[in-house]
Amino acid sequence: MFDLEVGLDGRPDALAVLGETLGRAGISVEGGSVFTVGGRRVGHFLVGDGSAAERALTAAGLPVTAVRAVLARRLDQQRPGELGAITRVLAGAGVRVDTLYSDHEHRLILLTSDQAAAAAVTSAWDR
Repeated sequence: MFDLEVGLDGRPDALAVLGETLGRAGISVEGGSVFTVGGRRVGHFLVGDGSAAERALTAAGLPVTAVRAVLARRLDQQRPGELGAITRVLAGAGVRVDTLYSDHEHRLILLTSDQAAAAAVTSAWDR
């Protein structure tokens, strides 16, 4: 799975264009979110084919600023403190979490400063 980072500034219909464009291209959105930080709207969306999604969105005039393979982990939702536990393990390994959200399967989607190290130290959550 791949995370698309998409700039959504400048047009009120950007999110609609994104959804419609991916739909026409036969690309399903498996998770994602939109964040506004410092007045800048950025979307992160999880797709199976990052290259096809990037081509479709770019052709539709939406700037794709990054396409990255994600690390998916499953937290025990019934156990309080799971987010703290997994992120403490990452921090202990010197790995910075850059982006975090959930997919439609209730998995934690992570983009980090070192995906290989993150995968190694979070293997206990690979279920």
